[in-house]
Amino acid sequence: MRKYETVFIADPDMSDQAREELFEKVKNILDKEGGILLNFDEWGVKKLSYEIKKKLRGYYVCLTYGGTGELVTELERNFRLSDLVMKFMTILITEHVTEESLKEDAEQFKEAAKQAALATPQEEDQEGADEEDDLDEDNADEEETESEPAEESKE
Repeated sequence: MRKYETVFIADPDMSDQAREELFEKVKNILDKEGGILLNFDEWGVKKLSYEIKKKLRGYYVCLTYGGTGELVTELERNFRLSDLVMKFMTILITEHVTEESLKEDAEQFKEAAKQAALATPQEEDQEGADEEDDLDEDNADEEETESEPAEESKE
């Protein structure tokens, strides 16, 4: 087996239901061809570097998986046939991997995702508190500068 990473850009204007159907189709291809899905990372809508199919934005998705060359061929064939997929690119990450190591990698990705989900709300709260402190300091500076000219006018 080999470890691959595929990034594809889907049409950003498709409905949520169509997007979920596309993702399920991709996951079904991986299962049917004997692949092991390690990570399915949705990056969301991003601006494209250049226009593709008269679109300036695209919905980015990154797949990390283990499988054979036939799996990659079948996956890319389906991407070519789908009108919803605008571009795709597959790279080989590791040449020789065992099924056990791929399953361990999948568990590590799941753990990292759980930790990121738990850490994100706390970091946002901390950033919000820092911004409030910065605003308080800015307001204090403004109050001092406003009072100085008033004192000068009295003299």
